[in-house]
Amino acid sequence: MAITKEEFDLIRHFINDRSGIQINPGKEYLIENRLTVLLVQNGCENFVQLHAKLQTDASLGTKVIDAMTTNETLWFRDDSFAAALSDHVIPALVKKARTAPQVRIWSSACSTGQEPYSIAMILLEELKKVDSPPPVGKFSILATDLSPSAIVLASSGRYSQLAISRGMRPEFLERYFKKNGMVYEVAPDIRNLVKFQQFNLMSPFKEHGLFDFLLCRNVLIYFSDELKRQIYGKIHDSLNKDGLLAIGASESPRGYTNAFQQAMMGSAAMYRPT
Repeated sequence: MAITKEEFDLIRHFINDRSGIQINPGKEYLIENRLTVLLVQNGCENFVQLHAKLQTDASLGTKVIDAMTTNETLWFRDDSFAAALSDHVIPALVKKARTAPQVRIWSSACSTGQEPYSIAMILLEELKKVDSPPPVGKFSILATDLSPSAIVLASSGRYSQLAISRGMRPEFLERYFKKNGMVYEVAPDIRNLVKFQQFNLMSPFKEHGLFDFLLCRNVLIYFSDELKRQIYGKIHDSLNKDGLLAIGASESPRGYTNAFQQAMMGSAAMYRPT
């Protein structure tokens, strides 16, 4: 169903107000492709009627935002970043856990769970390597995403062959998954490390407390410059003084805030609060 300019503006402003996601002119096809099914299911003849329904139907608003969320993810995404986790970040967090009461990690745009589960696997591998490792109970991984459906999938810990094929290392598949029919299920010791929760990055961060490692990779690219500044500020306030921020390889806080300084972890650039 073709969308008019008026309809496009109504829907994209609704999406931006609720989620921070910017949909610029030229992306009309995106709304058409992702929302036409919802439009038909809700008995609307056009996007103006859909927008009118959105003003009174909160559950429909959730479905619209869910449909517009990009859940693109991989296991151990980006080789240089995965190496930085294995060789630098996780070993440092394990060392910190020897004296700290708790080590906290937040995957703030976790999609369907591949990122936090990958971190959990790398963590357990590191704990096997060190002498007298700190107890695994000292570590916690919070995993959040805007998309309710992504959180449901992630929480289930169940993945298709196609999902598993996207970056999974064979040795980790053997150690940390059980095949059940056509589905691969994450092992309990991995699932127990991760707590999933639906969360909008436009909301206050304070309820989550402070973290030692916070990941916000490849999500701020969808937001306005002003919202990026706000979120960087909230991230800064959510990190311990020696905490570490990971963002996408093509992203940088430069130009939005002076609250971070670059810290190279191998060949991957990460950031510490100043």
